[in-house]
Amino acid sequence: MTKNTKVIIIKKKRMKQKFQINGISSGGCVAKVKKTLEEHPNIEKAEIFLAPKGATRITMNEALSVAQLQKQLDELNGYTITEIN
Repeated sequence: MTKNTKVIIIKKKRMKQKFQINGISSGGCVAKVKKTLEEHPNIEKAEIFLAPKGATRITMNEALSVAQLQKQLDELNGYTITEIN
């Protein structure tokens, strides 16, 4: 870098939202759903809990609607997602 070079750091704004995923019954379900959600380019991290069953916290780079999240889960049968306020 030269003396006059400026470095600009842009922080991505991450958002965390809470959801309930119905159909979660075991650690295997958690792993499968987590993997599927994290395959979405706007999902940075999905945390899914067995207690309380199906409680989920999703960290996103860009806001996604429940319909978009459900579409991501639709490749797996038997899971539905709802937002927790």
